[in-house]
Amino acid sequence: MAKNIMIQGTMSNAGKSLLAAGLCRVLRQDGYRVAPFKSQNMALNSFITREGGEMGRAQVVQAEAAGIAPDVRMNPILLKPTTDMGSQVIVGGRALGNMGAMEYYRRKAEFLPAVLEAYRSLERDFDVIVIEGAGSPAEINLKREDFVNMGLARLVDAPVLLVGDCGQQVPGGPGHSGAGAGDPGEAVRRAGGGGGALPPRRCRRRGQPLLPL
Repeated sequence: MAKNIMIQGTMSNAGKSLLAAGLCRVLRQDGYRVAPFKSQNMALNSFITREGGEMGRAQVVQAEAAGIAPDVRMNPILLKPTTDMGSQVIVGGRALGNMGAMEYYRRKAEFLPAVLEAYRSLERDFDVIVIEGAGSPAEINLKREDFVNMGLARLVDAPVLLVGDCGQQVPGGPGHSGAGAGDPGEAVRRAGGGGGALPPRRCRRRGQPLLPL
């Protein structure tokens, strides 16, 4: 079973995509076969793979950092906004059609098998999966049928790193944002916990592997 680690943010634009790309590059340099994964992405601009599938560009950058070709398995669900309240829904690189926000969330559970199939397939082919969440896990209106943030972390037993941007002007700063992203009724997952988790490290000296080889 592949090891994994998940990057979540205190908000959108906290730096999740960039940090995930950096981890992909570091792990590749340490000799691992690493792949990025984001179960659901929302972006107007997409990338077309060699096989003709559509996927989010952030995972393309992360794949390049990992030294591998982009693959729709890395982003099984892509939402391309068409209106303020609707998107074109792309699953497994293929367009299913346009859906309003309410319709999509009513049907969201239907897409979970595609997410897990893509993840398990990558898990068979790579040593480490670097998972990126979406938005913030504190968006409680999206927690039902969640397979993007903590819901996915539980499904694949992934340790979570919570990212905050101290450069953004938010009330209370990233410390308060981080506290707000927690759920009093939900145990906080820490790197190094259970399953295929990465072993914890407090620091990494230049030239030192991120993981023991």
